[in-house]
Amino acid sequence: MRVHVVSDVHGNAGDLARAGEGADALICLGDLVLFLDYADHSRGIFPDLFGTENAHLLVELRTARRFDEARDLGRRLWAELGIDRTTAIEAAVRRQYAELFAAFPTPTYATYGNVDIPRFWPEFARPGTTVLDGQRIELGGLVVGFVGGGLRTPMRTPYEISDEEYAAKVEALGEVDVLCSHIPPEVPDLTYDTVARRFERGSRALLDAIRRTRPRYALFGHVHQPLARRMRIGATECVNVGHFASTGRPFALEW
Repeated sequence: MRVHVVSDVHGNAGDLARAGEGADALICLGDLVLFLDYADHSRGIFPDLFGTENAHLLVELRTARRFDEARDLGRRLWAELGIDRTTAIEAAVRRQYAELFAAFPTPTYATYGNVDIPRFWPEFARPGTTVLDGQRIELGGLVVGFVGGGLRTPMRTPYEISDEEYAAKVEALGEVDVLCSHIPPEVPDLTYDTVARRFERGSRALLDAIRRTRPRYALFGHVHQPLARRMRIGATECVNVGHFASTGRPFALEW
């Protein structure tokens, strides 16, 4: 069995269309939407609406963790634009989802990232794409469990949930051979982003489940430039599958 795994697609539909080549299945660990590309400030929903210069400023504020100022900037720009914020963003997200879901190969097994909007996915998931969150499947003789979304942060991205709700989804999986999530377990080397120079939120519930149930693999994304891309926790190989938006290459797993 050969499975390709991607995460943090962030609008990269071209490479996504080729991500399943040579594999029996594709697994996607979320973050399909591109709101703002931190490497190229001209790409994404925000610069399309407000221009590259304002995107530069927003990135500068967020990188400095000046989140209140970043939100003030956003409120001012929306007021100046004079259109409904929710309507404009949802229309842009739908346009991205239409292109991205059309690029998924068959079969694809996908879960949500923290910047995704789960209620839109049923509109775009075609036959051959299975959406899973707090659920498990059998794939090539192994049990694969999926936990989508992220934990609450000052960024207030669309699919952030409480620690308790997230832990309940992890608990619902039980014992699995492959544990798939968008965010990593709460381990400093796996949660620190070396370019953003900050810790992203990882899950204590994931870490506890890894120690308790000892899956073969724990696969995740979310941290774009981690201090460590893979490490062992007991019997489990933990792997950040990579920032697909920039690399265009899936992580390959065989068993």
